[in-house]
Amino acid sequence: MIKLTNISKSFGRNHVLKSIDLTVNKGEVVVILGPSGSGKTTLLRCVNYLEKPSDGEIAIGDFKLSCKRATKKEIQTLRRRSAMVFQQYNLFKHKTALENVMEGLVIVKKMPREEAREKSIALLEKVGLAGKLDAYPSQLSGGQQQRVGIARALAMEPEVILFDEPTSALDPELVGEVLAVIRKIAKEGITMIVVTHEMGFARDVANHVVFMDGGVIVEEGAPAELFNHPREDRTKQFLKRITPELNYSI
Repeated sequence: MIKLTNISKSFGRNHVLKSIDLTVNKGEVVVILGPSGSGKTTLLRCVNYLEKPSDGEIAIGDFKLSCKRATKKEIQTLRRRSAMVFQQYNLFKHKTALENVMEGLVIVKKMPREEAREKSIALLEKVGLAGKLDAYPSQLSGGQQQRVGIARALAMEPEVILFDEPTSALDPELVGEVLAVIRKIAKEGITMIVVTHEMGFARDVANHVVFMDGGVIVEEGAPAELFNHPREDRTKQFLKRITPELNYSI
């Protein structure tokens, strides 16, 4: 389980996150929606300390961290319990797909190279890249690079995988292949928090949907409830713009 309590983040006088509370149960897929500037990506980055929260508490499983007093060792422990899949892939350009996945296993987990190689090959097969083991990022499409990023995250066996708009940098025709892989992973019961604009994915895959705006959680609930019967006017305005085929009374 992941529990965020009173998570706040300010950049100078700009209060990006305002006392966020969020609980994610083990095995859940939680999708965070919201307009640009709502704070959703900042919240995701705070979960594994890519952004340092100004205040609050983060708990993953039995590990708990106070953001104001976090030590370097505690931050490292937190990061080992989570893995991030970025918008822009963040692969090592001078390493092959196989080497990119192996890197964390060898360097962080100290796994023997042959064992790391076998595990990485299995993960690349899992994301549909069995034929691209020796390809460099420049030889891969954006969708293929993102699938390498997903395999790399899975390799670390984290308690939660964080996806930061994983399809936003892709050509439209490549979005489906990445979402298909995430759907496959979701069926295995891996805990995930996903920031995305893909409404179909949120409806079909999420157990819980969170709508953010202005640094706060405006509304949250099961996908069917939030998409079909939103309570808050701000949620209705957002969904009406994003999903015009649905009629919301505001």
